[in-house]
Amino acid sequence: MLASSGVRVVRHRDRRRRARRRRVLRGGAEALVTVGVLLMLLVVHQLWWTNREARRGAERQVEALEREWGSGGSGTGLGSTSPTAPGSPTASAPAAGASSPRTARRPYVPVGAPRRSQAYAVLVIPRLGLRVPIAEGVSKADVLDKGYVGHYQGTQQPGMQGNFALAGHRNTHGEPFRYLPRLRRGDDVEVETRTATYTYDVDRILPQTSATDSGVVRAVPRSLVRPSYGYDAPGYYITLTTCTPEFTSRYRMAVWGKLVSTRPR
Repeated sequence: MLASSGVRVVRHRDRRRRARRRRVLRGGAEALVTVGVLLMLLVVHQLWWTNREARRGAERQVEALEREWGSGGSGTGLGSTSPTAPGSPTASAPAAGASSPRTARRPYVPVGAPRRSQAYAVLVIPRLGLRVPIAEGVSKADVLDKGYVGHYQGTQQPGMQGNFALAGHRNTHGEPFRYLPRLRRGDDVEVETRTATYTYDVDRILPQTSATDSGVVRAVPRSLVRPSYGYDAPGYYITLTTCTPEFTSRYRMAVWGKLVSTRPR
């Protein structure tokens, strides 16, 4: 009679089923909130904490190098002199419009390779307000994640004929090359070592190429993917490479410069 009069009969089994459904939904919501908080903390760690720690470490390393150089302590040996090589840049650039060759002075060249992961020079880019250590190798754990710029092993050292090629993070871990796309032709890029400062002028920019484009760091740099970008003749080059676009590692960009002066410290 109760059923025929329209009164709904609620069974205990239905109540239990609905209660279980509510618990599952509540547990799922709590799990999503927890995952969201963890992801937010991970983003904060990557974008803020790693940058903060890497920048502080890089600044301390620059200060340590400058103290070591000032005290005249022993280091990598990036400082003996050698006779000027034919066609090599000299210590000072000529005045604008000058037709005479540059004053002959012996450039400072390295006599021994630094140890793997050793910080041995400082990269200075005035337009970017950048002053960061250069270390040997491009290991993430031992070099790049410390906020340093890494020297591609097998490429030349600063001031030598060939290609002095460097890599740095675009994002996180100090992100020294985050604003690399702001560089323009003619901008100064300086490399300070124990005994000399080498000044390169930005000459060409490759906005995007494959992450495996090894041509950009060859002795005569030229893209293997985009051959219209690069050089045909030997020279005194610097190459700066980083990931592009931001927050990805799918492609690389390269900035090339030419050595214009060598200034003893």
